[in-house]
Amino acid sequence: MTPFGEALRELRRRKGVSQKQMAAALNVSAAYLSALEHGKRGAPSFDFLQRVAGYFNVIWDEAEELFRIANVSAPKVVLDTSGLTPEHTAFANRLSEQIRALSPETIRALEDVLEKATFPDNDRG
Repeated sequence: MTPFGEALRELRRRKGVSQKQMAAALNVSAAYLSALEHGKRGAPSFDFLQRVAGYFNVIWDEAEELFRIANVSAPKVVLDTSGLTPEHTAFANRLSEQIRALSPETIRALEDVLEKATFPDNDRG
């Protein structure tokens, strides 16, 4: 499941609608919604995201978060390390091979490392 699939399922649960009901309202197939929720499809289109936000009457901040989550929900990621050091390429390949074995705690620790590398002055506590 992708972060977007999880968010979509939670929105449906809160509204109390089935995939079939939501699919009919959004003019897509229930199979498409199922594939999105289970991470079998890539990130949805901007148009689809707007329809989802409208269907659930989400407030602007929640809609913005939904769009952000969709942007980080591609189930098949490609890393381009051309032009980087051999160490970068080796790390990317090793991560690709071992990502399924990483615990949630390790993922959070790696996210903290990335956050600090992106925003070195950000003290997340």
